[in-house]
Amino acid sequence: VQLQASGGGLVQAGDSLRLSCVTSGRIITHYRMAWFRQAPGKQRELVATITTGGRTNYAASVKGRFTISRDGAKNTVFLQMNSLKSEDTAVYSCEADYLRAWDGSWEVYWGQGTQVTVSS
Repeated sequence: VQLQASGGGLVQAGDSLRLSCVTSGRIITHYRMAWFRQAPGKQRELVATITTGGRTNYAASVKGRFTISRDGAKNTVFLQMNSLKSEDTAVYSCEADYLRAWDGSWEVYWGQGTQVTVSS
């Protein structure tokens, strides 16, 4: 299973970026998708999730600034990041997960990270 993240870069505070995560049709159709981030010296943080039904959830630190979406036709999940702050600087990774109803275990896949650096 491949998840290919892209779109990171160096921006100034207040700017916007859109991250993309391309995967397979099976994954985008059946798996919950998520974006995580990890800043240097900090634990990995869940940023946003989107279910197969389109329900979204956000970390309090990004709510109102970030938007997660999925495009089934393009097999892609996006993270639109607006009003970026220096504290948003991190490596952002996409993740796909699926709860196996028959045994309660999780099937999880990770993409490689993309660096987002916000200068103040």
